Amino acid sequence: MPNRHAQPIIAALTVLLRPLVRILLRHGIPFDVLAAVARRVYVRVASEEFVLPGRKQTTSRVSILTGLTRKEVRRITMAADVEDEEATDRYNRAARVMAGWIRDKNFQGKSGAPLALPVEGNPVSFGALVRCYSGDMPVRAMLDELLQAGAVRKTRDGRIRMQARFYVPEKSETDKLHILGSDTADLIATIAHNLKAQTVPRFQRKVMYDNVPVEAVQEFQRLSADRAQAFLEGIDRWLARRDRDVNPTVNGTGRKRVGIGLYYFEDDVQPPQQKD
Repeated sequence: MPNRHAQPIIAALTVLLRPLVRILLRHGIPFDVLAAVARRVYVRVASEEFVLPGRKQTTSRVSILTGLTRKEVRRITMAADVEDEEATDRYNRAARVMAGWIRDKNFQGKSGAPLALPVEGNPVSFGALVRCYSGDMPVRAMLDELLQAGAVRKTRDGRIRMQARFYVPEKSETDKLHILGSDTADLIATIAHNLKAQTVPRFQRKVMYDNVPVEAVQEFQRLSADRAQAFLEGIDRWLARRDRDVNPTVNGTGRKRVGIGLYYFEDDVQPPQQKD
């Protein structure tokens, strides 16, 4: 029986793949690499998430689900996944350090603004901040990472001052590509959850107008960045009070990863063709 959702899914996939393929081509990744990765992910997802209740997943069932031969399924199952755990860890630690600097009163002045910190030699120092929010990552490595990203700068007296109230790896192409995977996966997972019947929908909204003059774009960029940053900092403070890594006294059961993401988008719109 044909899948009645196949056509809209393929149409959505075509739109989804266009910016991804643009990135792949820009970085010299040919089609056969994308195809190999897709085969591997198909097998992993079919093996782990489409198991019949009370049954052990078999090579034959994975072959039927994916359309791949049993020989190919076995070969892929034996191969290791390609993951960039180092980039994930570096990104998460740097983001935690910046968030802690903003919300932790121990590292704030009387006005509530993040202090300019000496690297070491003081109970309230950049080193103390890193050890508090980044675990065992060397202070020098964290400082180099944030300097390179433009998140902090050194003052003339050697202190470290916050340059931006967020961490984005500005200069590391590798880390930017890591964000492509992690952040896009979170958005698609939310959409996938909301497509399911009889589930409590997750928050998924956007605001868009398609006839905005060029002159208003720069103002909107500033407005959206300022308001989004303020909103995210409020959410960060709320979650930090309930996260057991930051606040070990928090009680509760289980372990969940939760968050919310915001992003800005902009495109040129071609004017409609005039009819004769």
